[in-house]
Amino acid sequence: MTTAKLNLDNYLPYLVNRVGTSIAEQFGAEALAPYGLSIAMWRVMAVLASTGAQRQIDLAALTSIEVSTLSRIVTRMVRMGVVSRTRSTSSTREVVVKLTAKGNGQVERLIPIAHDYESVATAGLPADDVAVLKRCLRRVYANMRNRQVTAVAAA
Repeated sequence: MTTAKLNLDNYLPYLVNRVGTSIAEQFGAEALAPYGLSIAMWRVMAVLASTGAQRQIDLAALTSIEVSTLSRIVTRMVRMGVVSRTRSTSSTREVVVKLTAKGNGQVERLIPIAHDYESVATAGLPADDVAVLKRCLRRVYANMRNRQVTAVAAA
């Protein structure tokens, strides 16, 4: 019987995870830790800074954070004073999350650092290649979001 082999060094999911983990660990330790922020909190703040106030359900989709996990994160962030959470004017069941002045200030200080991390990560790559890489990764993400879940046969 032949054993199937998988070269991780040439396996896209591994490569994407490896890059993401490396950037997240360094950015988290060096840039976010002084503010007591996690990578997930940073994603929330970055989305709110670029899109404005969001319903919590929409924020979950925009950050790829599961709804109940996001609720706990937002609760922590409210206590930290970086976001506010209010009931929606259109539905009392909906919650709207918004950056506070403190949160905006932190985002303004962190965005240039985030851009620096991206520059370091893409050093030596032509700008056109970086654009293609981003477009391809967005497509890969969409493919996986639209994938039908199937049962995997057990050995």
